[in-house]
Amino acid sequence: QVQLVESGGGLVQPGGSLTLSCVASGSRDSIWSMGWYRQVPGKRRGLVAAISINNMTNYSDAVKGRFSISRDNAKNLVSLRMNSLRPYDTAVYYCHIIIVIGIQNDQYWGQGTQVTVSS
Repeated sequence: QVQLVESGGGLVQPGGSLTLSCVASGSRDSIWSMGWYRQVPGKRRGLVAAISINNMTNYSDAVKGRFSISRDNAKNLVSLRMNSLRPYDTAVYYCHIIIVIGIQNDQYWGQGTQVTVSS
């Protein structure tokens, strides 16, 4: 059973920084994509950033230049460094992975970690 354990959320002042981490366990197969989504009440969950197994990255326009995603394949770990945080970055952040086995894609989600940007 694949499990994702997230850490690093919390309260930060505008302009501050936080780093989110997520470790995946229980997978015998390589994790094709690892990433982060976020969601606020009443809105759909949206992509923040993702990184593929060969380190290709994708960022939402809202976080480009402020957030940086990285991964450690040996540890099945993905991290999201968030700089210059703004109140509109407040959301629940979810870790997301995609495991590809042949033509089958399996997706898994973490339970979410709250990030609150407020003075």
